Amino acid sequence: MKKLISFLLIYCSVSTFGQDYKPIDSADYSQRTSFIRSFSLNTENLIKNSKDRYSGKQGSELAKIYKELGKEFENKVKEKDFAFNSVFDSELKNLIDRLRKNNPQIPQNLKILVAKDNTPNAYCFADGTFVVNMGLFSWLNNDDQLAAVISHELGHKISEHTLKILLGIIDQNKMDKMVVHDIKSTRENRNEKAFDVLKNRIYRKGAENRKQEMQADSLGYVIFRNSDFKKNEFVNVLKRLEDFDTISPRELKVETYRKYFNLPNQAFNEKWLKKEDFSLYNYNHFKEKLNKDSLRSHPEVSLRIDNLKKLFPELKSEVTDGKPSASYAILEKIARMETLPNFYHSEDYGVGIYTSLQFLQDGEEEKYYQSWLGKCFVKIYEARKNYNLNRYLDRVDPKNQSESYQQFLNFMWNLSLDEIKNIADYYQTKTS
Repeated sequence: MKKLISFLLIYCSVSTFGQDYKPIDSADYSQRTSFIRSFSLNTENLIKNSKDRYSGKQGSELAKIYKELGKEFENKVKEKDFAFNSVFDSELKNLIDRLRKNNPQIPQNLKILVAKDNTPNAYCFADGTFVVNMGLFSWLNNDDQLAAVISHELGHKISEHTLKILLGIIDQNKMDKMVVHDIKSTRENRNEKAFDVLKNRIYRKGAENRKQEMQADSLGYVIFRNSDFKKNEFVNVLKRLEDFDTISPRELKVETYRKYFNLPNQAFNEKWLKKEDFSLYNYNHFKEKLNKDSLRSHPEVSLRIDNLKKLFPELKSEVTDGKPSASYAILEKIARMETLPNFYHSEDYGVGIYTSLQFLQDGEEEKYYQSWLGKCFVKIYEARKNYNLNRYLDRVDPKNQSESYQQFLNFMWNLSLDEIKNIADYYQTKTS
């Protein structure tokens, strides 16, 4: 009955999205303070155990890293990067309970945090703090796929991959110091030799990370398979995550610019759409010093899928993505509505404007996204006025950006300070 009442309360709040959706409240000082106190205590225990478990320099270096990582994470909590007691918590707890039912190796001390981050990702700290980005809810198609991602991260946790990476870094630092000392004693090609040390270190780290991803896939799938989820969703989620792009590659039509920027007090100017000419720039003139494939920390998804199918023949059959449960569909909608608040929180105002326009182009929640359009333009105006616009708005990069995003950036950089202010004022007034 309690679950039904909770579901109905969520449903009622979501059913009024088009009327007056309010972003998740971050006035959670007491919860944040309580979490930081507990996390700080756990970090102290990790530091103590590290010194007991690993003697000498290795133990002290590991303790130092844990202390630095803990402090950095505490700062993120203080900056309200996480949503405490959110509507997502019960769903995550339910999924982990279902995974734990036939997998006693899953730690009992997991603490779940939901990050206000649109990237579909999750990660787990050594103390059992499990972070799930809100972007997973809006990008994945169903509960099973979310459980698959959690299973993969649990594979990392159970295998102590983070600890192994840190110990590897400590050992490599020791070896590199010896090599650098030898380089200093020579006179010839010192810069080249020093770069080789850096390059080899990066490549080794990438290779080790890729190996761990494969291991986490295998162990994660065993955890997933032991539970009551649909097995093939483990492969489907890898395909889904491969399709993700931080900057949506979907086309933003020219008509959309004309529709939303032809204002009563400022007519649309076709010059705003003028593109910078990069046709004479030869990108092939430069050689990459580092092999990008060797830098990848994650193997190509196709390789990961092939490896899983080789180890687990039942995954060879193709199955379409399943439908989400009613509760997940609601959370998916909430996460989608939180996209703009999340961009605004992380100060990604340029991407926020681009995303608002895409939502508006699709006919979604007109008043809501026009409001965020205005809020982001206010920040862009302040940045342009203070000569730090580069901090919040990308420069055009034809080699790494879609045509649509390049067009958007050209449009934004073509606007004058007064024109930006007029747009900001119009949408702030219209939606107030």
